[in-house]
Formats: sequence, structure tokens, C-alpha cells
Amino acid sequence: MKIELLKDLLEENDHKIIYLIMDGLGGLPQTPGGKTELETANTPNLDALAAEGICGLLDPVSPGITPGSGPGHLALFGYDPQEFIIGRGVLSALGIGFKLTEKDVAARLNFCTIDENGRVVDRRAGRIPTELNQKLVEKIRSRVKLPGEVEFFLETVSEHRAVLILRGEGLGGNINDTDPQEVGVEPLEPKGEDPASQKTAELVKEFLRQVKEILKDEHPANYVLARGFAKYVPLPTMKERYGLNALAIAQYPMYRGLARLVGMTVPEKPETYQAMWEQLTSNYNDYDFFFIHFKKTDSSGEDGDFDRKVKIIEEIDAWVGQLKSLDPAVIVVTGDHSTPSVLKSHSWHPVPALLWSRFARPDSVTRFGERDCASGYIGRMATKHLIILALANALRLKKFGA
Repeated sequence: MKIELLKDLLEENDHKIIYLIMDGLGGLPQTPGGKTELETANTPNLDALAAEGICGLLDPVSPGITPGSGPGHLALFGYDPQEFIIGRGVLSALGIGFKLTEKDVAARLNFCTIDENGRVVDRRAGRIPTELNQKLVEKIRSRVKLPGEVEFFLETVSEHRAVLILRGEGLGGNINDTDPQEVGVEPLEPKGEDPASQKTAELVKEFLRQVKEILKDEHPANYVLARGFAKYVPLPTMKERYGLNALAIAQYPMYRGLARLVGMTVPEKPETYQAMWEQLTSNYNDYDFFFIHFKKTDSSGEDGDFDRKVKIIEEIDAWVGQLKSLDPAVIVVTGDHSTPSVLKSHSWHPVPALLWSRFARPDSVTRFGERDCASGYIGRMATKHLIILALANALRLKKFGA
């Protein structure tokens, strides 16, 4: 649906929408014909929501396309990920609360280890502690000098991760990663795809040259690799698109950044499940859309740990048991993409989804799992349409046409 048309249908009320997102939720059986992680888990609360609501499968980008976390979440918020393409650098900067401007190009950095020949030995420098990262960032900040009227900002994210922001007139963000994605080879040279991006690439080249000299006596973090270059372009907010005052409850910087990108309020990082619940309940009267993000389903999948992913799903199910006590109009439970443990990575498989509402017309699904969801009323649809269903079930859309 065209966003201009949707705006004409929006209707304000006090009905609440809760989006509970288990990152990388979808999975695969360990053996042919077996059960996925979600199907293996004991999930009485999710099953109860599925039995009372409607279920289906979601394609974050398109059938057969493996999405990154950025596209997957933008689709959940109703932004077409093929139209709104956001680089990892921008998300990393927003995730730590850095205030970007339209003059900025951002890139995610990994501290890494290179040998005497300049070849990458460890792309993450042994996942150095955040405290060492902060010391190295300060060392680089105090010594790097870039030419021209360009400012640079370097900020710690966590462990080996940092973010670089270049600020100036006429900068472009279409630059390749310098991370070769493998060891035993040299980092790649940054190159721009257009004149504005080539201008940025030359600045990056000079930055990296100086960093190599500054860190040459450090170990294990004696260089940096750059990924996800992107020019910051503000997006229309959830309030502008859907009339929703939105709150994000998330622990990981990238998802906090995604939430800020679409205009959500992002309170301080909650350290525990209990802290997440307290943030939800203490802010419940002030917002009408709640994005609640759980990361460990994804990280356990990427680690190839089937049993741990099952356990985390069960822990989240127990957390879900509290939600109906808040009397929301809509509860959505799904993921941004699939991360099967057997693949140890994101995958193209559609993501199971449920939508509970007092106005949902229940389907025959009584269990929240991939195979069960395949027979639900939602069917198989693009994730970007999910927000429309949520708005409709919250009675926030007027009739279309006479």
C-alpha cells in the first residue's frame, strides 16, 4: 500500500501494539524430517497466543533472499528494505547514540591483527576487551590529522568494534569494505563508486595510513578494518508514517540504532529480562507502539548451538506470559530473519509469525512453529505488510473508499 494512501486511513486511539522480535527466530531441523529449534522448544505461552490469533510466514526482502539485520528490521517497521537501504556504519553510530547530520558518512570499524607483511591474521584482534578499545580509540583520536575542512569522530562500540564518522561538504558513502572477510590476505583499498564517494575514500585511505603507524607497536590490535560505509539520510519516522508514538526496548547497539533511525524513543540499555519488563511497564501509558528485541536467539544460531537456541526460546516464552496482563490490542511475535543452527548464519527461509488480537479471526494453528505457521491465515507474505495488519487489528485504520 502506498504510504500516502495509508496516511489518509490512519485513525488515532489509545490501543497498544507490542512487537516482540526474537532475532534470527526461524530455524531448520538437525536431521531430515526432524524439528526446528522453535518446534522443539516448550512454548505454552506462545502456543496460546497462536491458538487465539493468526499465524503465517514472512519474507523479509523476497523469497530466496537472505537478509541482513538492517533490512529485516526495517521491513518489520513497514519500510520496504529494497527502497530504504541503510549501511551498517550509520546503524552503528546511531546505536551508540551518536547524533548524525546530513554531512556525515559513517563506517563500522573492527580492530584487527595484521602481520609484518600487512596480511590480516585475526579480523577481530581476539575480541579485545572494551576497555582496551577505548584506550586505542583515544590514542588514535589524539594523533590523526586529516586534510581540508573535514571533521572525523571515532567512537568505541564494544569489544573490537568501533565506528568512524567523517563530516564535511560533498562526501559520498558508496565505498567498498576494506575488510577482506578472510585471513592471510591484505586489507582491501577503499574506492568510491562516484566522485563524492571517491573524495571520502581518499580521506579514509589517509586515516588508515595514519592508524597503521599509530598502532604499529600495539598487540593484538594493531590495525582496523572498515565495513558498511554509508551516508546518513534521515528516514520518515513511525509517527509520520503511522501516527505511532514508539518505544524501543533493546540491548544491542545496532537495534537501538535502527529504532532511533525510525524515530523511536530509546531508553537506557536494559541489562536483564527483568529490566526489559520494567521499561515496558513504566513507559506503557506514554507510548502506543513497543518494539521489544531479543538478540540471543540469533547469536546462538550463529554459534551453531541448537540446544541453546531452544533454551533461549523457552526463556522468552516465559517472559511472553506476562504480556496479556497489560491488555494490549495487538501482540506480534516474529523475527527479523531466520538463523538456523545447522547453517550457523542468516538464511533465506521465511520467518514464523503470529499476531494476537481481540479482533483476530482465529485460524486452525494451535502451536507456534514453522510448519504450523505455514497453514495460518496470514499465509506467506512480505514482512513489510505486517505493520498494516497490526494497525488494522488495533482499529487504527479507517475504511478505504465509499
